[in-house]
Amino acid sequence: MAWDTARTQQLLLDAAAREFSRVGLAGARVDRIAADAGVNKERIYQYFGKKHELFGVVLQRELHGLLDAVSVEGTGTKAVADYAGRVFDYHCEHPELSRLLMWEGLELGAPHALIERRATCQRKVKGMREALPELTDVQARDLLITIVTLSDGWHVLSNLDQLYFGDPDEQRRLQRRDAIVTAAEAIAERLSRQSV
Repeated sequence: MAWDTARTQQLLLDAAAREFSRVGLAGARVDRIAADAGVNKERIYQYFGKKHELFGVVLQRELHGLLDAVSVEGTGTKAVADYAGRVFDYHCEHPELSRLLMWEGLELGAPHALIERRATCQRKVKGMREALPELTDVQARDLLITIVTLSDGWHVLSNLDQLYFGDPDEQRRLQRRDAIVTAAEAIAERLSRQSV
């Protein structure tokens, strides 16, 4: 039977995303990743190189998932609010991304694949400015990072949320989503007024 390289790589990337998001780069173990994937750990080195390089590939894959799946659609502050809600929804469906970004910030000196990611982020800035043409580049960047950090925060600071609200459930998730949508729209409205 022929070896399915693409499937093996997918299994390893999925297992690595779970491991890295749970314990970070320093805490992750190649043995656990391989065992979770049901693959010999030598395949990790063969396909991805060292653990640090695997982390970068996983982070890129997870980040591209968000960037490809969620974009600003339409114009005006309602479009920004809708975008914020969909970013939050994406993070709820893919909580690994929030944790991977947190671990990257805690453990690495600089963002992985900085130039490529900056170019991707600039496309997001362009999309935000198409939705709100009165925004400057700086304002669009600030609005985007605010939306992302609000959405990420619920997943990486879940214990803090429990202190305020108790055990999370679907109603709490919807309340948090509404708070993020409301905040994003209010910030977008204020920035729009400042620019005029």
